[in-house]
Amino acid sequence: MRKVYLDHSATTPVDPRVVEAMLPYLTEKFGNASSVHLFGQEARAAADRARRQVAILIGARANEIVFTSGGTEANNLAIRGVCELAEPHGRHVITSSIEHPSVRGVIESLEKLGWVVTRLPVYEDGIVRSEDVRSAFRPDTVLVSVMMANNEIGTIQPIKEIGELVKEERRRGHRHLWFHTDAVQAAGRLPIDVEHLGCDLLSISAHKIYAPKGTGALFLRRGVRITPQQVGGHQERERRAGTESIANLVAFGAAAELASREMSERNEHTRRLRDRFESAVVQSIDDIAFNGNREQRLPHLSNISFRFIEGEGLLIHLDMQGVAVSTGSACSSGTLEPSPVIRALGRNEELARGAIRFSFGKDNTDDDLDYALAALQRAVESLRRLSPLSRHPIGVS
Repeated sequence: MRKVYLDHSATTPVDPRVVEAMLPYLTEKFGNASSVHLFGQEARAAADRARRQVAILIGARANEIVFTSGGTEANNLAIRGVCELAEPHGRHVITSSIEHPSVRGVIESLEKLGWVVTRLPVYEDGIVRSEDVRSAFRPDTVLVSVMMANNEIGTIQPIKEIGELVKEERRRGHRHLWFHTDAVQAAGRLPIDVEHLGCDLLSISAHKIYAPKGTGALFLRRGVRITPQQVGGHQERERRAGTESIANLVAFGAAAELASREMSERNEHTRRLRDRFESAVVQSIDDIAFNGNREQRLPHLSNISFRFIEGEGLLIHLDMQGVAVSTGSACSSGTLEPSPVIRALGRNEELARGAIRFSFGKDNTDDDLDYALAALQRAVESLRRLSPLSRHPIGVS
């Protein structure tokens, strides 16, 4: 059976060039970067090089990069770290209604401790309005956290505009106000310059850009202070304790450099596949609804609701034919609730439960696409034939 992977927003396969770069640090170059001898200094030099490579990807300085275990830890460190330190100045946070579970979860935990949270709507197109951010500011607001691009529907948020609003608010005397963006899905797919965006903190993850899982980074603008969430060591300038996984850092750096160099080519390829896929779906399957703004979105991602069927059932049917897709965030996998992201668009429960995310990668081919389209048509037709909600078969042209 052919296998086609269309779930690159969940994770990406490791690029062979990245594996080649990291292999020496799994074998003969095994030193601890905190050691003063030759082995340790070799590891320290590799970590420093990776830090520079990751910084270049987002337009930051190397000393503004804090390595973490992944995007989830980066988001937790950013939000908890800022809020715990800024608490004497206020206990109000502004966020969006479509954040990743790692942001949503930590903000909910703050809410249980008495923090006040304003969740901005995203309307039918899945995009936050900058005027809603402006209206949400309060004297006790200490953090704005809005993702750069959504992991389920791919919509790109107005981060630069929000950054300008935060700067304007500071000029008015609101000194203890910080801006964080989760750029895990955007990094490597969108050009990022933290100076241009005006964010104070930004989270990214290695396994979304063809490096192994287990490594991420937090951009922490010079002068922004946070409360460390892991203590007991002096690593990462005492902002995140723990012995560095040098092999993973090297891999992250190599992947970041490749992403910087190949971004345009990759985006052109995935956008062409995605657009061809969507055109074919429109022509061959009735009763579908695209979720989110189809212009202001990531180039590799398509989210489609199929009426009269459950997304989980469609996912399983596709998987049995060798096609890997998702019903939403991989970090929410296992929940029986319909996607809160799709519901935030104003979709009813049927459309939310029937949503499937297709996310394409740099190594997908036109043959992959043809196979996946045929498998999708068979799966939808089979499930609708069994569905008590369906009143007519899908149309095939």
